[in-house]
Amino acid sequence: MKDTADDIFRHPELSLEEKQSSRKLAEFLESEDFSVQWGTAGFETAFTAQWGKGKPVIGFLAEYDALPGLGQACVPKQQPDGKAGHGCGHNLLGAACAGAACELKDRMSHERLQGTIRVYGCPAEEIVVGKIRMNEQGVFDDLSVAVTWHPFDRNRVSYDIWQAQDIKNYRFYGTAAHASKHPEMGRSALDAAELMNVGVNYLREHVSDDVRMHYTYTNTDGPANIVPPFAATSYFIRSNKWERTQDASRRVDDCARGAALMTGTKVEIERVTCNREMKVNRTLAEIFYEEMKKIPVPDYTEEELRFAAEISEAAGLDNAAGTGKNRAGKDRYFGGLEPLEDEPVPLSIGTDVSDVSHTVPTVMLSAACMCKGTPLHHWAATAQAGMSIGQKGMFYAAECMAAGAYRLVTEPGSLTKAWSEMQSQ
Repeated sequence: MKDTADDIFRHPELSLEEKQSSRKLAEFLESEDFSVQWGTAGFETAFTAQWGKGKPVIGFLAEYDALPGLGQACVPKQQPDGKAGHGCGHNLLGAACAGAACELKDRMSHERLQGTIRVYGCPAEEIVVGKIRMNEQGVFDDLSVAVTWHPFDRNRVSYDIWQAQDIKNYRFYGTAAHASKHPEMGRSALDAAELMNVGVNYLREHVSDDVRMHYTYTNTDGPANIVPPFAATSYFIRSNKWERTQDASRRVDDCARGAALMTGTKVEIERVTCNREMKVNRTLAEIFYEEMKKIPVPDYTEEELRFAAEISEAAGLDNAAGTGKNRAGKDRYFGGLEPLEDEPVPLSIGTDVSDVSHTVPTVMLSAACMCKGTPLHHWAATAQAGMSIGQKGMFYAAECMAAGAYRLVTEPGSLTKAWSEMQSQ
């Protein structure tokens, strides 16, 4: 697991480009007697690794794509290399899923238990594409359960409602003209894009509190003395319910059409991808939480605690928990297992795992692979994902996933209950 995570960290690859990363993970699984098939759902960098036969079918969802511009040395100060980097810890994510599958395989083989284990190599999570297409094509349809995790700064069952998202591009087409001599002949695409964004900003007052609409300009080329004939924006529209996301998305479209009408331009609307909100499963959450309570959380060396202290200061991380002698020790930078919440927790981020949770009962865990207060998609997350702090969280996550999955294999009634819960929601 460590060699695999290290290799993926040293060779970060962006979404849909994860050739070496996916191959490294598949080679690890092949060495542990899993058979591997490539090209799952038509993705060059997706695979399905399988061991065993019959029911239940336990699926682990592995990821391995990196983020642009987040290359960072494993040092407690910002030291970027200008390349892609694992600021979301997906080098650890995929390796832990593979490790959990191997541990489960060993236990099932030793005890001669029937069942099938699959590890899905899932590309392009960062652009919310991989599992969406895989799910649409029925890749997960025959699973009994889906199991995954995500690196965070806490150890817990992720009893979270990850947001429903609609991701769109808006392209405005106008007419170029000399901006000073013949402005009346021009139709500014940039004006249209700006007016659209003004409209969306007024719309924010009239949507539910959980709705998020954020954007960036993706193309505004050209000198200021030419009326811009083209402008483009990219929008993420999110909420905790797909119905609210759809409603807000339609209204954002209307802002774009209205802006085009006001400016005499044309607008092209492209839906890049979308996903529903996470459907949590209390049955699975309680089983995996019971197993997590039996497994000790990682302990940390003095060197790792010094690293945590230095990176916390350098990155301005908020982790001043604990008092007295614990203030500068483990309790300040790393916590124990957090209790399972009584109610689902709305989470202001999204993942393509959410769509899988509408097809098959799904459980997600979190493990501390970075010290408290470390944000994802940040250089400090990259630095810790490539060193022992991140790896300790990876090993812990793998143990917890394997233990929970073993319970499901040996207690088939739990899976029946999990399916009943999912189908009733």
